Amino acid sequence: MSTDATTDTLRAPRPVRRPSVAGVFGGILIAAVVAWLVVNFAKTPDNFLTNLIIGVTNGAVYGLIAIGYSLVYGILELINFAHGDVFMLGGMMTATLVTSLGLAAGDAWYVLFGGIPLITAIGMSFILQNVGLIWKGARPVSVNDILPHGTIFTIPVGDGVHYTWDKLIVLVITVPVLFALTYLVQRTRRGKAMRATAQDREAAAMMGIDVNRTISFTFLLAGCLAGSAGVIYALYFTNLTFLTGFRVGLIAFTAAVFGGIGNLPGAVLGAFLIGLMEAFVNGLGWHSPGSNWTEAVIFAILILILVFRPEGLLGERTPEGG
Repeated sequence: MSTDATTDTLRAPRPVRRPSVAGVFGGILIAAVVAWLVVNFAKTPDNFLTNLIIGVTNGAVYGLIAIGYSLVYGILELINFAHGDVFMLGGMMTATLVTSLGLAAGDAWYVLFGGIPLITAIGMSFILQNVGLIWKGARPVSVNDILPHGTIFTIPVGDGVHYTWDKLIVLVITVPVLFALTYLVQRTRRGKAMRATAQDREAAAMMGIDVNRTISFTFLLAGCLAGSAGVIYALYFTNLTFLTGFRVGLIAFTAAVFGGIGNLPGAVLGAFLIGLMEAFVNGLGWHSPGSNWTEAVIFAILILILVFRPEGLLGERTPEGG
């Protein structure tokens, strides 16, 4: 009995976990956002579902760009802010192809699949905004609307929510690319070399990995993703300027940080969440800030993430060496 009592006395009491200020604030913020979404869904379910579809579609495009940021950061720990301009040039090249070739509705597949290898070469150059400015000028560039817009199915809610072909095409292109990229990084020899280089360049070189070639391949892959996103963006939104890459690039960077910079699934998750937030802020009717506040809300999220959870939603918290 005395031994047990001594053991119980010497045993350190378990510390009581108290909720942190960040945790409490985050919980309140999430609860408020969920309540706002629930009320909007109850009031106008058709409008809510329409903006949900728009948000998922936009998030897929942002995901292609956000993964490029994460790829380069994972290898070099470098934020490549020229990445958004590669995306912009991809869109400008698409506008040129569509206009010069006189493409019309039904020719979208040629641009989506036949034009992408040309965008790959552009992605390697990382040319900056001034090229787009000199090339197309400061005015918005319009692209012929060649994607089909017919209704695939209608959700019988409210006045009816129509899901159209243009939104499906965006997902048909982007989602397989995202899965293929994840497979490449996780399963292939080249992907293993990328991950080894990201963890320790010197050790990777000692194991026979060509570090410089791996870095070049990573930049090539990121440029391809940005160029592909530019093609899809130009065909889907049909309007862009030389500053589009800066704006959309910052949104995609926010998505990458939101999900966890350097984490590919995190970048995709962050992109879809940012796409949904943008659509809901723009389109919901009940107490929505409106489109004038969209970028303020998105970048406020970036600030909050950097302050309270800098590793992102799926990123790993790493101890700081001492």
